[in-house]
Amino acid sequence: MISTDTPTSPLWRTLMLCLAVVLVVFHLGLIFSGLVPNLVSRPLHLALALPWIFLFVEGALLKRASGAVLCVLGVAGCLWVAINQDMLSDQYGFLEGSFQYWLAAVLLIVVLEGARRAIGWPLPIVAALALAYGLFGQHIPGEFGHSGTPLASFLGTLTIAEGGIWGSLTGVSVNVVAIFVIFGAVLNAGEAGQGFMNLAAAAAGRLKGGAAKVSVLSSALFGSISGSASANVASTGAITLPAMTRLGYPKRLAGAVEAVASSGGQIMPPLMGAGAFVMVELTRVPYTQIMMAALLPAILYFFAVWIGINAYARHHNLKAVAKEDRPPVRQVLITSAFFMVPFAVLLYGMFVAKYTPQYAACLAILAGFVLLFFTAKGVASGKEILGRLESAFVNAARQVSVIASIIICASIIIGVLAITGLGVKITSLILSGSGGYLWPALLLTAIACLVLGMEVPTTAAYVICVSVAGPALIEQGLEPLQAHLFVFWFALISTITPPVCGAVFIAAGMIGENWLKVAFTAMALGIGLYVIPLAMIANPSVIALSDAPTLALLAAAKIGLGLGLISFGVIGFTKPVQKFLAIGSGLLVVFLAGV
Repeated sequence: MISTDTPTSPLWRTLMLCLAVVLVVFHLGLIFSGLVPNLVSRPLHLALALPWIFLFVEGALLKRASGAVLCVLGVAGCLWVAINQDMLSDQYGFLEGSFQYWLAAVLLIVVLEGARRAIGWPLPIVAALALAYGLFGQHIPGEFGHSGTPLASFLGTLTIAEGGIWGSLTGVSVNVVAIFVIFGAVLNAGEAGQGFMNLAAAAAGRLKGGAAKVSVLSSALFGSISGSASANVASTGAITLPAMTRLGYPKRLAGAVEAVASSGGQIMPPLMGAGAFVMVELTRVPYTQIMMAALLPAILYFFAVWIGINAYARHHNLKAVAKEDRPPVRQVLITSAFFMVPFAVLLYGMFVAKYTPQYAACLAILAGFVLLFFTAKGVASGKEILGRLESAFVNAARQVSVIASIIICASIIIGVLAITGLGVKITSLILSGSGGYLWPALLLTAIACLVLGMEVPTTAAYVICVSVAGPALIEQGLEPLQAHLFVFWFALISTITPPVCGAVFIAAGMIGENWLKVAFTAMALGIGLYVIPLAMIANPSVIALSDAPTLALLAAAKIGLGLGLISFGVIGFTKPVQKFLAIGSGLLVVFLAGV
């Protein structure tokens, strides 16, 4: 029977908290307990995520009733796979008997509907079209048809083997992404967020355009653990947007600053919106190397935003944050400890003790958990501690579940591409369409990333685009990591680029401004988002910080000079000739004589 309790009733909250604790303990236990078979850990990962997608949501009775049915069926299917993993591993991806066919259908429907309820229609539609292609593509004439795959093998590979919804991407979600999401949720439940804001205000508040620069720094710091542009806007924007408004900043500028700064959180190590960990799986490059490769481009992005704010400050006489509104040094030092201590544990674990990133993150989670019992004034009250613990567990469960729904749905697409060979055919199309030249291939890939990124989350857009375009770029001579970073950056530009720009929509709604005005201002401020991916191709040394630090820093300085000219040309100068000369000079500096 479906409970008639609302999602906010005491009984419902207790159930939510219990399942949240189980989800968090399960994922931490996987790291500390050693190896668990993939066909056990991955189905249990989905089983624990499904209640947060189907049950613990607001909505009409019909929606909750259908959600309960789908949740029960999905959890039962996942548990059956986990319990029978020994038998299934001997079937080599072939379904046996009518029950397994029904099981496959239920699991695919639950995954598609779960993604739809979590993030909307676009990604499930793409996955459903991929399934349709796998089932009926043999009837398509010409080179884009396929020879056909037996139904037992096609559905079995996707649902009872490690080639579809239980594939390697789901493994990344289970073993790495979930751990870092839990880490972020634990930090955000305490005073780490306030520590970010205080540090940013102390560092940049006294400067001209200080409130905007505080937004940039706080969003960079907060984004390093949240990895979500929307979450970044909603959290830091609640503080920075009113502050900018009080100081007389134009609304379009205030909204643009927050949208652009928050979008940068998805390219800022260590989390990168789960993209870094997916990149590890797809490139087989160690996580620490990816983190180092992404660091200088991310810093360059925020540098370009900083230059843009300086240019706007000249036009609008943007004020600094008033001295009385800036936190005292003692408060900055105390609150900064709430994120510096866990980060120090994380970095020590990865770079000194040489633990795996997920094991180091587990230790950092434990450090952050201890800090939940304290405030800047001392030991927290019992009620405050309980509230923080509930917030940490529940928010961790929700965020892990949403990312799981995205990655597992995207895994359907990746599975179909592998089974049918469609990925190879699209790669050949890109190569032929570009005439065998690298830069046209980059342009085609960038357009595909922008279009796909408008409708699906950044990580999913990156996974899909790199699966079909990545091999073409690598065949054109790019290093795998270079190609993946290029695709990942361009999958992100839809956060500030019309017609669909999620970060801009949220910021514009919070500030009460026309979203198009905010979007065009954001595109000018975020010019680095369009230039830096191309600069990484022209100057490959900039992502080689771990191997050749001197060359990487020289390349970064060169790109930074060019970006400064471009940003100031777009925003700072008003005369067309000045704009043309500054932008042209900047482009020449960035793209000629690559370091």
